[in-house]
Amino acid sequence: MDSLMIKGGVPLAGEVQISGAKNAVLPILAATLLTEEPCVIRRVPRLSDVKYMGEILRWLGADVKIEGDTVRVQARKIKGMADYELVRKMRGSICIMGPLLGRLKRARVSLPGGCVIGARPINLHLKGFESLGAKITIEAGYVQAAARRLLGTEVFLGGRAGSTVLGTANVMMAAVLAEGVTVVESAACEPEVVDLANFLIAMGAKITGAGSPTLIITGVKQLHGAEHEVIPDRIEAATFAIAAAATDGEVTLKGARADHLHAVLDKLRSAGVAVTRRGNDMIVKRAGRLRAVDVTTLPYSGFPTDVQAQMMALLTLAPGISIITERIFESRFMHVSELSRLGADIEIEGPSAIVKGGRPLSGAPVMASDLRASAALVIAGLAAKGTTSVSRIYHLDRGYENIDGKLRRLGARIERISDS
Repeated sequence: MDSLMIKGGVPLAGEVQISGAKNAVLPILAATLLTEEPCVIRRVPRLSDVKYMGEILRWLGADVKIEGDTVRVQARKIKGMADYELVRKMRGSICIMGPLLGRLKRARVSLPGGCVIGARPINLHLKGFESLGAKITIEAGYVQAAARRLLGTEVFLGGRAGSTVLGTANVMMAAVLAEGVTVVESAACEPEVVDLANFLIAMGAKITGAGSPTLIITGVKQLHGAEHEVIPDRIEAATFAIAAAATDGEVTLKGARADHLHAVLDKLRSAGVAVTRRGNDMIVKRAGRLRAVDVTTLPYSGFPTDVQAQMMALLTLAPGISIITERIFESRFMHVSELSRLGADIEIEGPSAIVKGGRPLSGAPVMASDLRASAALVIAGLAAKGTTSVSRIYHLDRGYENIDGKLRRLGARIERISDS
């Protein structure tokens, strides 16, 4: 099991190219199952989750070829059942269910795995499928959906913590081949949902309202092959921006979409970080001393829960008290105890973390608990004095393409240590 060894205290400097968005590419790859014609997906990040999705598509019968950052998929003939041993490796694999149901009118998929950051039920996905006319059964760890025909209808996808991104994607992918018009209310508005909708439209789907809470999908009889370039990863861009600020460096984010990052950039500026735009790039550096700020995670266009841990690492360095409130996932503070091992002063009170910032961090061995917590520990290690070792970094490899290589090119003293 690999780990990262970080000798902190070096300001990051230089340029980093932002990869394609992990949270967009997985449902887009799943959507290729909706047609028997070839599809070409570009700007695909080399991540373990993408590798697993490729394995799932092949297992279902698709021909998958990966060449650099381009993936070619042709799903001429597919089966409607995904095995536990494949699906358990990542939560995003549940997004194959909508395409299978849409194309075959049946799907049998194991309940998924993924990061341990709180309960993330798929009840809204299933509610949407049932609304379209599918019969749902759960047995022996598998979800089975079947319908003689799917019929357009009105679907409300609001949940306890707001809308559901994967649920919206799943229902949208099933509804594109349903008969009639489907109206999805309280749909997720995230850029990754819009990216999926754009790919489906390129395949011949009729979708309006993507990026708003109301999606209108007019079903078509069949889709055709298409080419698509995945949007840049806004979470990776935010992570490198925060790393630049935490190390008091200056980093240019190549290809980042500022229009996908309004909430993050607003909080960074409030914390004393300067962000300037130059064409399609963003330049990030401190604008003086860091300042404490309060952050509350919310569905898009609010502050993303996927950046909460990284922002917490930065705020441990800002003098004063910052309050971070988590409104999406109730257990997403597992990184707090590891940040404390580096010297951070953080207390948990209900859904909030009270960060008493300004104390210097010092290197220590820490253990990653999930994908974004891993990124937070790397950022803290980069800012800390001394050496930090981050173990269990397989979480990082699920969502960040070559993060240690990219950081080394920015001047970080970081080394991947393999146990094998």
